[in-house]
Amino acid sequence: MNPLPSSGSISIAGRSPDLEAETIEVVVTLPTFKRPRQVLETLESLRRQKTTRRFAVIVMENEAETREGAQATLPLFERGDLAGLVIIAHERGNCCAYNAGWQTAILQFPNFRHLIVIDDDETAAPDWLETMCRAAETLQADIVGAPQVPVFSNPVHAGWNQHPVFAPPYRQSGLVQALYSSGNLLISRKVLMTMEQPFLDLKFNFTGGGDSDFLSRAKQKGFRLGWCAEAKVFETVPPRRVEADWIRARSLRNGALSTLVEKKKRAGTPFARTKVLLKSLALLTASPVRALLRLLRTGSPAIASYPIYVAIGRLASEFGYANEQYRQPEKN
Repeated sequence: MNPLPSSGSISIAGRSPDLEAETIEVVVTLPTFKRPRQVLETLESLRRQKTTRRFAVIVMENEAETREGAQATLPLFERGDLAGLVIIAHERGNCCAYNAGWQTAILQFPNFRHLIVIDDDETAAPDWLETMCRAAETLQADIVGAPQVPVFSNPVHAGWNQHPVFAPPYRQSGLVQALYSSGNLLISRKVLMTMEQPFLDLKFNFTGGGDSDFLSRAKQKGFRLGWCAEAKVFETVPPRRVEADWIRARSLRNGALSTLVEKKKRAGTPFARTKVLLKSLALLTASPVRALLRLLRTGSPAIASYPIYVAIGRLASEFGYANEQYRQPEKN
């Protein structure tokens, strides 16, 4: 394997033949960890994209020992079925994988305009890439988020798509004040060239939330954020994720991460920690009323209890609570 310049923690496992890196306009980054079958489904959906834009895919294998994802995907690139490369992100962790892919995009593709992120449990419709790029250009947005539509293996769970854990933050396209997830995200080259490295803070490596923190910092720097409701990806939701304890843990985690991100945002300002704590207490005090209103509107106790768990998670974060879900992502 050939090490990438400037990073011994990243190496190239393989690349497509005759890759004309200078002509690539869009780079799609795809992290993978122990999902060889699913990552192939993701790549097949990328192979079917209908666009005249020249794009390349970077697969970031984050399992540096058995490398199931790299072994499964390498033949597609070596045959030239897709343009791009497969890299090994040797340092474990969600943030390390993303950072490796984004750094590689900058080093390997000098003229790309847009970088788009998709995860290895997601598939994209044929017009996804083109729709994302057009949204960025139409909205004049530096970063564009889009929906991750849950696909449940058991149809009886379809109603869970209204739960805040799965539901998108916005319903309509347009400029927005905040984005929270990298699961379906476009980032302009200008953003990556401006933001400090590592792009995602490694303190979020196993808890998640590095993407939310990155997006918060980008907003603080003045970058314009947009939402494209039409550029959907479809996320496979295993049965484990509709169990009550998983929903509860994810809700608590979302609250805890919101505290960590807000603390970073307020760092260096007067009474920063006190303001975050007071906000957490206010949300906890208001959460029963918010829960009751949700219950009356939806009739779902699970949806209604979400603001309570988020508020508890925010407060628990003050005492060191953290859910390191990416320590064992195959069980997540």
